[in-house]
Amino acid sequence: MKVFQEALYGDHGQTLSIDEVVFAGHTGHQEALIFTNPVFGKVLALDGVVQLTELDNHVYHEMVAHVPAMAHGMPRDVLIIGGGDGGTLKEMLKHPVDSVVLVELDAEVIALSRKFFPDVSGGAFGDRRVTVTIGDGAAYVENTGRQFDLIVIDSTDPVGPGEVLFSDRFYRSCRSALRPGGIVSLQSGTPFYHAARLERQLEALERCFGSARPFLAPVPTYAHGLLALIVAAQADVFCPPLDLLRARFGTLDTTYYAPEVHHAAFAAAPLCFTRSSAPR
Repeated sequence: MKVFQEALYGDHGQTLSIDEVVFAGHTGHQEALIFTNPVFGKVLALDGVVQLTELDNHVYHEMVAHVPAMAHGMPRDVLIIGGGDGGTLKEMLKHPVDSVVLVELDAEVIALSRKFFPDVSGGAFGDRRVTVTIGDGAAYVENTGRQFDLIVIDSTDPVGPGEVLFSDRFYRSCRSALRPGGIVSLQSGTPFYHAARLERQLEALERCFGSARPFLAPVPTYAHGLLALIVAAQADVFCPPLDLLRARFGTLDTTYYAPEVHHAAFAAAPLCFTRSSAPR
C-alpha cells in the first residue's frame, strides 16, 4: 500500500494511504502532490504538508472568512493574501462585498486547484468582483495604495514561502492597509503543539493593532484535529452578541459556520492556549 507521510513534525505525524497519485511535480515555488484517499477524497500537499482535502476544507475556509466578515458586519473591500485554492474567496463572495483582491505567489497552485478541486472555489475566480494578482503578498500590502475592510491571510505555515507573512513588518503593512474598523484574520497552526508560537503571534498582533484574539476550527487533517486562527483589529469587536450575529447571518449559505459556532470557537480557545489573559 502506498502511503503519504506528512513531514511537518520530526517526532510525530500523520499517515494517509494513497489510492492514486493525481499530480506530482514542482510548481516553481514548492513541491505539489495531489492524491486520492478513501476517507478524505482528493488531498493537496505542498512541500510534504497537507493543505486541504475534499472532505474537510470547508471548515477552515468558512471560519477564516466568515468570523471576520460577520464581526465586521459590512465589509465592502476585501484582500486575501494566499488562498490560491479559492476556498476562502468563495466564502467571502457570499457576503455583499464590492471587491475582493486575491494575491497568490504561486500561480500553479491556482491552476492545480481549479483543475483538480473545482468545488473548493466553486467558480469564484470568474466572479466580476474578483481581481487576482500573482506575486508576493507582503510586497503587495506594503506598496498598495488601496485600503480594505478585511484582510485574510490564507497562508501556509511560517516556513518557506509563507514565513514573511508572520513578520512584524508585514503586520504593520496590514494595519496601514486597513480602514478604520477593519479586521485582519489569519491561521496560527495547531495550538497544542504551537502554544508558544501562538502566544508570540498574539502579542505581536496586539502591539500592532491594539487587540487580537484566538479562535478554533476543527479540521481533522491538521495535526490533532484543531486549528488555531486569530483575528486582530484596533478594538475587541470580534464576538458580537448572538442576536446581532443571527441578524447578520440571515440566509448565508454555510455548512459549518453558524452564529453559535462563532461564539463557541472563541470560548474553546483557552482549552488549547496557555496565556491566562487570552481570550479576554
